[in-house]
Amino acid sequence: MISIRTALGKTPDLETEILLCHALKRTRTYLFAHPEELLSSEQWEHFQSLMAQRAQGIPIAYIIGEREFWSLNLKVNRHTLIPRHETERLVELALELIPNRPDTYVLDLGTGSGAIALALANERPHWHIVAADISQEALKIAKENAQSHKIRNVSFYLSNWFSNLPRRQYHALVANPPYISEHDPHLQQGDLRFEPQNALVSSQEGLADLQCIIKQGYDYLLPDGLILLEHGYDQKLEVQTILNELQYKNVQCWHDIQGNDRVSGGWR
Repeated sequence: MISIRTALGKTPDLETEILLCHALKRTRTYLFAHPEELLSSEQWEHFQSLMAQRAQGIPIAYIIGEREFWSLNLKVNRHTLIPRHETERLVELALELIPNRPDTYVLDLGTGSGAIALALANERPHWHIVAADISQEALKIAKENAQSHKIRNVSFYLSNWFSNLPRRQYHALVANPPYISEHDPHLQQGDLRFEPQNALVSSQEGLADLQCIIKQGYDYLLPDGLILLEHGYDQKLEVQTILNELQYKNVQCWHDIQGNDRVSGGWR
């Protein structure tokens, strides 16, 4: 047990509690309220199996099959990226910058587990959200998440960016596309080792997919339509250059919760 715990992440006590709750099918509140409860042999074996997986580096979210994002408990697996708190900044900006009017159409590209699309749809039930992904397996998870939260204002499309989308214009386009360079050493560290590489890695030093979305997305936006893109902390200048070259207006960059450059965008 000690050797397994030492192989856990930066918060071993918290991770142990999460995995124990999962093994017991109980909340952390229950765990603290019943410290005297003994595990059955079956529960103990299950818990040990979970701890062993974590010791191998498998992300907590994949072990328990879920991750919270914008107060929504979302199902995830190895076909989807693990939603991160930094991406909640993109949702926050979309809610702040897109006028809150009925019949607003928003496009979420590379939806993965559906995190961004479902967060927006849940906050704005009168909006129409179109969510696309190239992965059939990821879309399956996104649809299951929509069903579990009874969110009905999202339409899902299997599409390589814009290739299979209905031809229409949107009030806003949002995306958290692949933006990590294929040579980035972080790909061999932590959770990134287990996440789908096609959702992480992009050519041209991580800029190819961002450039594609910015270029093709212009024609999919209504006049004064907004584009918001998550990117790497060191890609601000490159992304803003592409946006300016394609004549987006009022190009800006916003920080994430850690103060890093994280989301850039502009208006058509």
